[in-house]
Order: sequence, then C-alpha cells, then structure tokens
Amino acid sequence: GTMKRFRRHGHESQRDKHKQDLYQFNKTVEHGFPHQPSALGFSPSLQLLAIGTRSGAIKLYGAPGVEFMGLHDENAAVTQVHFLPNQTYPQLCNLLINFVYIHTQSVQSLNGFSGMVLCKSFACLRRLLQLRFVIADLFTATFSRIPEDYVGRRNLECVETLHENPLNPRQVLIGYSRGLMVLWDLDRQRPIQHFLGTQQLESVWWMEDGENILSSHSDGSYCQWTVTGEDPQTEPEKQEMPYGSFPCKAISKVIQLPSKQGPPFLIFSGGMPRASYGDRHCISVIHSKTHEALDFTSRIIDFFVIREGPSALVVLVEEELIVVDLQTEGWPVIQTPYLVPLHCSAITCSHHVSSIPLKLWERVQAAGAQQNTHYSKKPWPINGGQNLAPDPPQRDLLLTGHEDGTVRFWDASGVCLYPMYKLSTAGVFLTDADPNDNMNQGSEGEWPPFRKVGCFDPYSDDPRLGIQKIHLCKYSGYLTVAGTAGQILVLELNDEAAEQTVEATVVDLLQGQEGFRWKGQARLDVREEPVLFPPGFQPFALVQCQPPAVVTAIALHSEWKLVAFGTSHGFGFYDYHQRNNILVKCTLNPSDQMALEGPLSRVKSIKKSLRQSFRRIRRSRVSMRKHHTNNALQEINARLEAEALQEMELAPVQRKIEARSSDDSFTGLVRTLYFADTFVSDSSHSTPSLWAGTNGGAVFAYVLRVPSLERRAEDPVVAHAAKEIQLMHRAPVVGLVVLDGKGAPLPEPLEVAHDLARSPEMHGSHHLLVVSEEQFKLFTLPKVSSKSKLKLTAVDGSRVRRVGVAWFGSRTDEQLESSLVVLTNQGELHVISLPSIKMMVHYPCIRREDVSGIASCVFTKYGQGFYLISPSEFERFSLSTRWVVEPHCLVEAPLQMRPKNPSSPVHRDQPDGVPTEHRCVCSCVIVQKPLFLSCC
Repeated sequence: GTMKRFRRHGHESQRDKHKQDLYQFNKTVEHGFPHQPSALGFSPSLQLLAIGTRSGAIKLYGAPGVEFMGLHDENAAVTQVHFLPNQTYPQLCNLLINFVYIHTQSVQSLNGFSGMVLCKSFACLRRLLQLRFVIADLFTATFSRIPEDYVGRRNLECVETLHENPLNPRQVLIGYSRGLMVLWDLDRQRPIQHFLGTQQLESVWWMEDGENILSSHSDGSYCQWTVTGEDPQTEPEKQEMPYGSFPCKAISKVIQLPSKQGPPFLIFSGGMPRASYGDRHCISVIHSKTHEALDFTSRIIDFFVIREGPSALVVLVEEELIVVDLQTEGWPVIQTPYLVPLHCSAITCSHHVSSIPLKLWERVQAAGAQQNTHYSKKPWPINGGQNLAPDPPQRDLLLTGHEDGTVRFWDASGVCLYPMYKLSTAGVFLTDADPNDNMNQGSEGEWPPFRKVGCFDPYSDDPRLGIQKIHLCKYSGYLTVAGTAGQILVLELNDEAAEQTVEATVVDLLQGQEGFRWKGQARLDVREEPVLFPPGFQPFALVQCQPPAVVTAIALHSEWKLVAFGTSHGFGFYDYHQRNNILVKCTLNPSDQMALEGPLSRVKSIKKSLRQSFRRIRRSRVSMRKHHTNNALQEINARLEAEALQEMELAPVQRKIEARSSDDSFTGLVRTLYFADTFVSDSSHSTPSLWAGTNGGAVFAYVLRVPSLERRAEDPVVAHAAKEIQLMHRAPVVGLVVLDGKGAPLPEPLEVAHDLARSPEMHGSHHLLVVSEEQFKLFTLPKVSSKSKLKLTAVDGSRVRRVGVAWFGSRTDEQLESSLVVLTNQGELHVISLPSIKMMVHYPCIRREDVSGIASCVFTKYGQGFYLISPSEFERFSLSTRWVVEPHCLVEAPLQMRPKNPSSPVHRDQPDGVPTEHRCVCSCVIVQKPLFLSCC
C-alpha cells in the first residue's frame, strides 16, 4: 500500500510538471482603439503618444510594437494627460502626492469678486504650483488696473488656460473663462499686461516669437494680441470669424505654427456655423491659399501638431486616431500601424487562420496595397522607443466580419494588429447605397470647404448584409462568407480586377413543408448586371437559403470543392466546382415556430409567449416537484430570454444538467458542420462524410461520393444519410471532431498535400467526439457506440460557449500535443486532453456578466485567443507556454538627459520622460476627476 501511494504521488508530480511545461494563461496585449478616449498627450523628446480613457486607463504608444498600458484602481475619467519636462521619477511622485488637486481661494474679495481660481487646464503645471502662492497678489494687482465698466458685477470664473512665454518661461499668461487674460511675471510677482477680451475664452496660443498671442472664443472667433507693455490692452490687433457673421460654435482650440516655406499654418477646431453645420466635428487647416475643414466621423477629443515642418496633425476623436500629413500636397492621411478602429462598422464575427503560406500572404498584401493608394507615403511620425520583440515565428491572419457586409483582414502575427485588406460583399447585391458616391470629397466651391476624413462609419446600408460566418482555406485561397439573410458567398483570390455576374442558387431548406410561414426579413436582391470586382477575393458563386434566416454554421472543404451551410431551419451543401446544390436536410421541429420569426422580427405574439410560459410552468411542476416554484419560474424566464438571442448566446444561468424537451424552440438550429474522411459505413473503407450538430442534441452523418480528380468536372457528388445520433439530454451540439487511429484530430483539407501535416492514421479505430453545451462524449466509429464522456459540471450551470482544437508544446520539446480548448458561459477557459478527454487545466478569463465578450471569443490553432473587451478592442490571451505574443519594448532617455555616471542620481534638468539606468519607463501626469495620478 505504501509503495502504491508513493508511485501515485510520483505520477501526479510528473503530470503536474507536464502541465506546467505546456500550459500557462496570460492576457498579453490589447488590440484596437481604446474605448471612450478622453485625453491626449504627446512627448516630443521621447516621441511617445499617451491616451487616457473614461474608465481610468492610460495607454502609451511609440514606434510600432512599443506599447505601455496602465489602469487606475478608481473608475474615474482621465481628463488630461501631460508629460512633465525636467522632472525625475521620485520628484514627480512627490509632486503628485503633495498636490493631489489644485485650487486656491484668495484671502480677500475685491469689488464683489469671489476670487476663486479653479484650474481647468494644466498645460503648465510647474508654473501653476508657483502661482499657488502668489494668487492673492495677483488678484490685488489685477483688479486695480481693470476698468470698472469691464469688471461689472461678475467674477472672473475659472482659469481656462495657462501658457508660458516660449522665450521667457518666467512669464506666464493666465486666461479666465470670462475673457480676461493676464501676463504675470513670476520673478517680480506682478502683472505685466492685461488683455481685455469680451467673449468667453476657450483657449490661448502663444506664438513662437514670444510677442503675439492668439485667443479663441465661444462665438466662433479668434483674436490676435500683441505684448506691447500697454496696459490694459482693450482691443485685439486682429479679430477673425472664419466662417461668417452668422452665429457660430466655439473655437475650442487654436494653434499657429511657422512653416519652412511660406506663411504659417493656422489650425483650429470648431467655429462652424451653428444652424447649418453645428453637428459637424471639424478641424480647419489654413495655409497660404489652401483652406480645408477636415470633417471627422465622431467628436473631437484633442489634437496636436508635430512641429518639425510642421510635419503632421494628430487628431484624437471619439472613435479613431487620425494623422494628417501636412508636408504632402493634398494633406493625405497617414495610415496608422496601431490604434486602428476595428469597429469602423460593428464586428459581427471573427475567424483566425494560423501559419499563412507566403504566397497567399503576399497576394493579400498586394490587394490591400491597391486599396490604400489614397494614404500618404510618409512613414509613421511617432517613433519613440525600440521594439525588442523577436520577429513572429509565423504569419497569422485574423478576419473580422462586419455589419456593413465587409470582411477585414488583419495581420495578427505580432503585437500590432495591422490592417491588410478589406473585402466588401455589398456590390453583389442591390442596396440603397450608390457605388459611385464618393464621400471623401466635398463638392467644388462648397463653403465651408469640407473634406471627410476617417473610416469610422457605424451605419449600414442594409442590416441583412451583416457577415455571420467566415471560413478561409489558406492552401487554396478559397473563402466562404455567410450573412444575416441566408446568403453564402464563395470567393477566390484574383490578382487582377474582373467584371463578372454572380448567379444565385436558391435552396429551399423547408423542402416544401406545409404549415410554415416565414415572418422575418426578405432575401437580398442580387445584381443582374456584371459587377467590376477589384483585385483580391472575388465572388463567383452564391447560395441563397430560403427562408432567408441567419446562417448559423458553415464548413469549407477546398479539396472536395464543397461548402456546407446551416440555419435555424436545416442544412445543405453545395458543389462550387459544378455550381449546383447536392443535398438539403430540414431540421425544423413542428414546434419550432420561433425559428420562423427571423432575427430582425422584433414583435412576438403575446398570446403565444404566455401560452408557452404556462405550458412550461406545468411541465416544470411535474418534473421538478422537489424544487420551489420560484426556481422553476426563474428557469423558464431564462429559457424564454434565450430564445430571443440569435445564436443562443445566453447569460449565465445556475442549473443542473437535465433532459430537455424536444419541443423547445430552436431545436432544429444547426450549430456546427464538419467534413471528415473517416469510417462511417464499415471499418475497412474510409469515405468522405459530412456531420451536422443541432441545437436539439441531434447529430446527422452523410456519406459522400466525390468523383476522382479526372472526373470531378463531369460526375456529380452524391450524398446519402448514414447515421443519426440523439443525445439523451438534448443539449445543443456545439462541436464535432473526428480523431484518427492515434487519437489525433484529422488534419485540415490540403494540409497533408502541402506536407504540413502527417497523414492521418487510418489503421486503428477512429472516434467521433461530440461536444455539447454540457458534456464531451466520445463514440467509436463506425458503430457509433459510446466509449467515454466528461461532464463539464452538474452544479454551477456551466455551458460550453466556444470550442476549438489547439496544439501545445513546451519551449524545449519540438513534439506537439493536441487538446480541446473550451470557453464556458462562466467566462472560464478549460483545456481538455485528447483522446482521453480529461480536464487538464482551467483558468478564469472573462467576467461571466460579459456575455458579448464570451460570444466574441475565437481560438487560434496554437493555444491563443481573442475576445472583444469593448466594441473597438480585442483582448489577446495565450494558454501556451510556447506561443505568446506580447509587447517587449524599451524607451531610452535622449542623450542630453542621461547622467554621465550611470550610478549617479538623475538631475532635474531633463526633458519629459524619466530614465532609470538609461532606460526610461515613461512617466506622465494624468489628470482625473478629481485626481492627479502617475503612470509609471
């Protein structure tokens, strides 16, 4: 007995070590554009960009691959971000601790003024801290020089802005909301000059000569003032209202910068005529005779100009970051290598493909390059830090489907999720959009001279265009995309533009059954005339399901040239080589009336809902007499809510595994489709087959006869039913995998032909793994007898939401092991061994309340994954010790800010940014409501 226990302990230790070698959970990087940005900062010396968000996150970006991120404990909005010049890290922390929130109140009140100085802008923090101790002197000296008729009975309101004289940092310009500006001498502690603005002040800009000041105001005007010593200055040197005498919106920020050649650049935000264009989000750029009003897609948060030249205008708007090249004629936009708005149209699905062959990669790149000719050729202007991450070991693609019918291809190989190519399927169909309508250019002679910039466009011409499923074969270059209105497109990669007609094959999934009436949306109308498709993926076949319900599953087998598709009514498969449909199977249950409502049908029959509710209450009372009625009602409500969700993406529900009634709604919905070359009819001959799993726990198997390559164009593909499995608990089938004689998953189509996988073992017994929402069950083939099973849980209500096959390996061993990766409705990740189907590890990943995040998760072939943490951001994670993609970067202090002796303390007189052993962990001040915090 002792020896037995000892051996078992040793076995467990070895098993634990094996797990540690293979599995490790990390959230590695966030891709996309920050959700709800609220502040923008830039360090010219470090060449780093900082973005703060309403949730308290701060993100810093330099050269591509250089990324830092922090999140404050308080869920408070970051209102401003500033890089502090000439500060070391310890001094910065002391500054933040000593002055958490800055406001002062004078000890006296003159002429009825309250004397409150509440700072809204902290562009000059050091000067502000010195001013804190001379505020009383400021008020006394200020009010003694201001004419009484200017003062009136109102106070000066809050301090709107503070600016140093660029030639004399001991002079600070203080601007009040009321319109008054005071030039203050810090050494003599007295005012030098007062500027008596009459309109509410929005911003101030001190020109580089140190003698001229621009102020922008709430009435849409800007003024130029000159520092002359004349005190007070009652009138500006120049006052302009750029967009006419009609009431205009405020100019919230104004900048004027000299150029190397010709007159200066004048740049300002806002100022549009209130009645006509008050809803536009514009920044106007005026240089010499060129005047453009850049019309952005969402609200402007902030902007700055990279001054060398000036070279570029960097604008942060609510939904994207846009960089405009000011040195190239026409001021084109520079494509961003990061912070790309993934949600330019809402993401509806995702598909990941690992290890893309070089030839396909280059062809997709070339197609994308032809789409991007309107971008500037200038390199990305923000290049701080060094990307120390090694080159990615393979080329990976992430494909995202969108509500507007587009599929976007992203380079997901490294830290930056870079846009490669965009495919649009809208051209195949008749929609309200005019394909010749160019939204980027304003009409000639239009005033203001608008020019659309940015790609964020949340509006879809037709919601039926939305992409629901994507499958790309990386070996053949065939792509299948399926949409919201039952459309399935088959596309192939073409390096040249082509004009062609796409003919639709209509497939009746109801097969003429009587008594069913579709209440959902109509199918999309296909263009009858030829369509000119640009280089890239071009559609050549279209399958249209009737009724036109959401396509819930697809599978592509490019070696057999077949595509399978499923909806809530049934499934079929199509031969895209001969352009004809082969098989249709209706899975609709007579009680599946809900499946005929359609995803866009918003109104249910109240009587029917009540009838179903009471029917289920009665059933629950019979089957759950030991349970309290409230529990039954909660369960019924949960099920009714689930029916309203398109793909059964359910909120977490606490319940035990139990048998489900066959007349529950959506039982016929097809959840998964799978092609396999395996043993279906007998154990001596393998045959091509198609497997389909439904929401009611049914699995259908069809044997296929695929002609030889020589006869493929003439002889038809033939299919006949071979097997049908009904799971006892009737839980939805979410995954199907066939394991070969060695227990390994079958390779992908054409993978063996390209020498990228070994041939499957066909001598031993094959097994079918059926993954339902609640358990994993292994069946022997061809007899389909149950061999083993693993229940996910019977207590806490966990259900499988996402499942995929992944390969894991240690850092030291080249050998790879296949496993099943599972995400539950509790947001937990599980790794399950194959073929033994034993639980190996599990990790919490996503909040259980984040239903959309769980529904958006997609796994990679090598143990990584992506899920949406907001409409515009993917969180990337890894379960593998061997394959991890995460930032590895360095920001070094510029030469002038490094200490001579590395061991000596860092001096104060350094630019913004903080070195540590010659290596800089970026330091900035983040202004929150109502805190200053540091990001280190």
